[in-house]
Formats: sequence, C-alpha cells, structure tokens
Amino acid sequence: MSTKPFEKVLIANRGEIARRVIRTAKKMGMHTIAVHSDVDENAPFAQEADEKHLLGAAAPKESYLNIDKILEIAKSTGAQAIHPGYGFLSENPEFVRRVTAAGIRFVGPGPEPMERMGSKLDARKVAQTADVPVIPGSGSVSSVEEAIAAAEKIGYPVLLKASAGGGGIGMTAVKNEKKLEKALADVQRKGETFFGDGTVYIEKLVERPAHVEIQVISDTHGNCAVLGDRDCSVQRRNQKIIEESPSTHISAETRSKMFAAAKRLVIESGYVNAGTVEMIVSGDPEQQEQFYFLEVNARLQVEHPVTELVTNLDLVEAQFRVAAGEKLPDEVINPTFSGHSIEARLCAEDPDKRFFPQPGTITDITWPEDARVDSGVEAGSVVPPTYDSMLAKIIVHGDNRNDAIEKLLKATRNTKIEGIKTNLSAIEKVLQSEAFMSGTHDTSIIKELGYKY
Repeated sequence: MSTKPFEKVLIANRGEIARRVIRTAKKMGMHTIAVHSDVDENAPFAQEADEKHLLGAAAPKESYLNIDKILEIAKSTGAQAIHPGYGFLSENPEFVRRVTAAGIRFVGPGPEPMERMGSKLDARKVAQTADVPVIPGSGSVSSVEEAIAAAEKIGYPVLLKASAGGGGIGMTAVKNEKKLEKALADVQRKGETFFGDGTVYIEKLVERPAHVEIQVISDTHGNCAVLGDRDCSVQRRNQKIIEESPSTHISAETRSKMFAAAKRLVIESGYVNAGTVEMIVSGDPEQQEQFYFLEVNARLQVEHPVTELVTNLDLVEAQFRVAAGEKLPDEVINPTFSGHSIEARLCAEDPDKRFFPQPGTITDITWPEDARVDSGVEAGSVVPPTYDSMLAKIIVHGDNRNDAIEKLLKATRNTKIEGIKTNLSAIEKVLQSEAFMSGTHDTSIIKELGYKY
C-alpha cells in the first residue's frame, strides 16, 4: 500500500495534533496545507506544512471554528481531503456535510453516525439496541420537578450530563436533592454555551470507577477492527492526564466482552473511520468486572499513540486510507499486540493551583531522548490563553507495565520546560504513587494525592 490516497490534504487544527497529522501525510507523499490563527503564524505546525494560510484572529470562532474560511482555503488550494484532528470541528456534523458537499473527503465518520454518537442520549439508545450495557439513567429532563423525579427513581448519588457535552464539560455530580436545582441550571447553561444544546439527562453516579476505552476503526467495505484498550483513569476535571495500554483494571474475559460490545456498537451505528468507545468499569469490589457504555468519541483520540506503540500501526495513515475508500489491511483487521505503553500529557498549568492554565513564552525546552514526544511547541513558542493548555505528549513503550513506568519516569525527569509552569511534578507524583504502580488506581487518584481542582 505505497500509493498516496490524496495529492493534497488540509489539516483543520493546530498544535501537536496538526503537527502529528502533517508528519504522517508527508510520509505518505501528500502535500500538506496548514491553516492557522494570527497567534499561531510561527507555530511549528504552520512552519512544517508545505503551505500555510491565515484563518483569522485568535478566538476559535474567528479561526479554527470558521467553517466558511476553512472551506474557502481548501477550495482555493485544491485540497482533496480535510483531516480535522481532535477538538474544534472534528465532531461537527454540519462541517462534515459542507466538506462533502464541496467535493472534498472528510477524514472521519459521516455526519449521520457522528450525530447519533455526538448526542449522549442518542448514543445510549444505540448502545442499548446493540446490547451494550449502559448506566441506569433517564431521558432528557428540563425542569427541576422532572430532575427530582428521575433522581429519586435512579437513586442518589447521580450525575447530571449535557447530552451534547464533551471533554469533561457539562457534567456535575449531585449527592442529594438540595443541590439538584442549582446543578441542573449549571449543566443546562454549560450545554447551551459550549455546545449550543441545553439538553440534560441524569445517570447513576458510578463512584471511583476505572475509565477504559476501546480503539476501533472500520472501513466502507464492512470491515471493523478493534485495536485494543486504553486505561484513562488518571484525570482532573474529567480530563485525562495519563493513559496506558492495556488497562490493568479488566480481566482477559472482560476485555473480550468489551471488544465484542464495541464492535457491535460500531456496526449498529454505521460508523466508518477511527473512533473510540469509552466505558467505565465499576469501582465496587463486588462488581469490579462490570462495565458500562459511556460515550463514543467520533474522531482520533489524544491518546492514540499508546495504541500505535502496542500495535506498531499508524492510525493516521489508516484514517487517510479509509477516507479514500481503501480496505483496511490485514495487519489492522487482525492486529498483533506487544508490551505496554504509557502516555503523559504535558500541559501548561499549575497543579498546585487547581491545575490553572499558565500561558506565556517558552524560553527553553529539553525533550527526553528515549521516548516518543508528540509536541506542538519548541523553544520560543508562545502559549496563548486562547486554546487548550496541552503542550505535548510523552509516550513510552516497555516490555511490561513496570518497564514502561520506569521509562516514563526517566523521560519526565529528562524533560525541561523553562519560561512557564507545567504539570510535570504532578505526572511524576502519580507515576511514583503506590496506587498507580500497583494498577489499583481509579479516577479519584489525583485528589487522593492531595491535588485540588
């Protein structure tokens, strides 16, 4: 499969993921087109693309969410495909429709399955149809009275969730009726503000769960591949910090059941291209192997490198080939797994101050030599307050989990970022904690280590 699927591709994103996509596209012989905001004009991804074009001001709506401008550039440059990365427009069905209508291939799923999976309520229905376990929950609730009735039926504690939410935004745990009214208004507001949809529903709160996700990719020829699992239980504000593959929280039997469930969900939804089926595993010792469907991320995940290192596959290349209508090769359909991989997200934030973002200028960087580093910055880079705080991902592969932990600790200790505050100290504290080293940690580990957020 040495032929290039497209002549020219536009990357509708920024930072490390734009740089990551550009790297594979160039390896495949494709001409790369970067689009950027004014503050990103000198960013590494913009400099490394074969050509770059200004979108607009730093505000996302003026740049990376500006569908009209992105399509204008795509047409004028002759781009045959658009890769959306993750975030921004990557899960926007209207963007997919307009890209397709312009005669350009979208490197991701079609708009219909994206819509079904983008709504958490609709995704729950698809999961139930596919016989995938879901957390006990309600339909949409719009009034305090409906919320109280639903919560009483489900049983406290409960979790209020924005149906269109994502990235940990629009989720609030409620332990009793007294806090329900305020929480409902807050989640409705966040759903409307961040996602344009104030629909809210309620689920039973699974306390101290493990967060396990299944990487899938399917093509237009009826093939669906399951590329293993990842554990993403180290989180703050429902956003991941450390991810690894495979998970320590599930047995071989449960892993097999989760793989089968994810595959049923993909087939039921008509999903094509790469995606992630997210699950939670109960933290109740008596139900440790009970898993529940959480959501589908209809895009490439931030943590895809750990899957790449345990399978020796390039997921971005597979995405491009699927988008071009090619069949998945046998090495993807029947992957071979080896060793253990762990990824740490290096962010410009202060873990001692509730992980508050720390924008500024990076004066110097030293990256570790014995690790894969997917970075969006270099010495001299300006980290604006406008976007996500992630700077880079440090990823290692070991013969086993202990080996991988040792390698990642060495890599983080050999990483130096000057000019801004980062979360390196918190990453190292997690890696050295007894709970993480034993593999018994859950989503509460950051708070248990004394951090607040």
